[in-house]
Amino acid sequence: MNPDSLMKFLPRSSKKVQFAIVILVSSLLTSGLDRADMITPVEDVYYDYWHQFAGVRREALHTAVVAVDDATLLEYKDDPLAFWAPYWAQAMDTLSQVGAKATGLDFIYSVSAESWLAKLNLPSSDISRNYDSPLRAQLAAGNNILITHIVENAEGESELLLPPKDQMYLLPGGINDLGVANLEPDSDKLVRHFYPTFDPNPQAPGTGFAMQLALRAAGVDPANEWTIAGVKWPRDRLRMRIGYVGPPGTIPTVSMRKLLSPDALNDPQVQALKGRAVIIAANNAGTSDRHFTPYSRGGLAFKSDQMIGGEIHANIVETLLSGHYPRDFPPWINRIYVVCWLVLGTVLFLRFKVPHGMGWFVILANICMVPAFLMFLSDWILPVGAVQLGLGIAYLSTIALRLTGEERERARLKHMFGRYVSDDVVDTLLSEHDRPDLSGEERHVTVLFSDIRNFTTISEKLNAHEVVEMLNAYFSKVCEPILNRGGMVNKYIGDAVMAVFGAPKSYPDHARRALAAAIDMVQEGKDFRLWMEERFPDRGLPVFAIGVGVHTGSCVVGDIGSERRTEFTAIGDTVNAASRLEGVTKELGVWLVASAATIKEAGEGITTGKTETVIVKGRAEPIELFEVLAMKE
Repeated sequence: MNPDSLMKFLPRSSKKVQFAIVILVSSLLTSGLDRADMITPVEDVYYDYWHQFAGVRREALHTAVVAVDDATLLEYKDDPLAFWAPYWAQAMDTLSQVGAKATGLDFIYSVSAESWLAKLNLPSSDISRNYDSPLRAQLAAGNNILITHIVENAEGESELLLPPKDQMYLLPGGINDLGVANLEPDSDKLVRHFYPTFDPNPQAPGTGFAMQLALRAAGVDPANEWTIAGVKWPRDRLRMRIGYVGPPGTIPTVSMRKLLSPDALNDPQVQALKGRAVIIAANNAGTSDRHFTPYSRGGLAFKSDQMIGGEIHANIVETLLSGHYPRDFPPWINRIYVVCWLVLGTVLFLRFKVPHGMGWFVILANICMVPAFLMFLSDWILPVGAVQLGLGIAYLSTIALRLTGEERERARLKHMFGRYVSDDVVDTLLSEHDRPDLSGEERHVTVLFSDIRNFTTISEKLNAHEVVEMLNAYFSKVCEPILNRGGMVNKYIGDAVMAVFGAPKSYPDHARRALAAAIDMVQEGKDFRLWMEERFPDRGLPVFAIGVGVHTGSCVVGDIGSERRTEFTAIGDTVNAASRLEGVTKELGVWLVASAATIKEAGEGITTGKTETVIVKGRAEPIELFEVLAMKE
């Protein structure tokens, strides 16, 4: 839809510049607030709920978790975790035999059991010298990633917490067998992102724990350029979204107790770990390694469970190996997307009244969530909060426009039309969008003319003050039916009244309204005869009477006049014909005549009397007219 056709939906009184102002203000404010990260918390809420609504998004094909759960701790409750080196070694050996692509040990420790025993100065023995040898053998064999952690020391400086040196030196990959395990949550404490690399220096142990596992599982040399699942990863501190496969428990999880059992290799769950990157992590009731994720948002009947760190790392590995990670569109696409919603919303806000505009705001604010959720299912992120904020600003901007420029226009129109029509018609006219085009337009209307019979004779027998008094009293009486029927008292021409029905307020039954007003005017004229007799007795005045002519047709209406003085009026053949019909009433000796066009358009229930076909001055075609006696309401 091109801009010109789009603008047709806007009300007449709205200028294109107003439309542009609303779009400009709402888009600039929205963009500014977005750049200031003031919309990010709202976008995060929607992002979290998309996870909640989506539930399990896909099957984890590349990763698994070996959980040190309560069952495992109960089985080996006599051995403190600091002395679990033989168990870690046995679990790694089982995973190696079953065909796991890589193993990551998500347990942080800085001192080996052997080093700790040596500090006690106990008598030397084979156990104290060789207690860690099974784990050292597994580490030397390769394919295992040990965890490191960035901590803050007493001086407030960052420091890397490394594994025991006697074990770290055995790693065949050196620093490439170490991975930083820090999970850096967002400001609201939810973990939505990960850093593939914490320190871009290839000589320092700064690669992420999950990244090292993914590199090992994908068979990529950590020392060279990284390309995993078709994505090139530079050695930069990038902040990437985690492509969670589902809520806590979605990643395949096997109890470590199964790996330590004598028949572990025959266990189907253990066999299912073949070809996966496996993370050994704590998942017991007392572990503190639990974190809030998008699935922890809660509300709307959703649970707010936390996820263990090992499963979060597994989700990161799955993200890297599968290539399924939520991506943001380029900023310029997001801006265009938001502006498109603003254009649609602004058109509707300017087109409808304020309450209806609020309804459209609510509708659009909800509809914009649908494409965002559908795109999320395809791993693309569309803004929602920015759209809703922009729509809100656009809606408030349209209200501000109506309270400024448009309200000034309304005041001007009310001042203009308040002289011609009733207050109810003015209020109705201003509440609608189909306002008259003051620069001129053609309308199908009914025009009414009336004047006083023998006014010249009457005015000659009254003084100036009495003439004005009589006219004011008369006009007050005969104009009420016009206003009551929604007509416009267009002008007074001496003792004559010109009224228009169908402009400025458009009525489909303007002909019937005009006839009803004319009949009421005739009755007012008859009643005014009594007023004249009581007010001016013994003046020898002729009997008071009026004549009314009504005709229906097309004419031009608009604000016509000079630069210094204008008035809203109707001009054209229809106006001239109505004026001439009013003059025919005197010749026929009747009070009210209407053209056949008016009678036909007024519909049924019209009682007529005399009928004539006359040729009025200034019109070539004859007009068939009827005396109107009564009309059924």
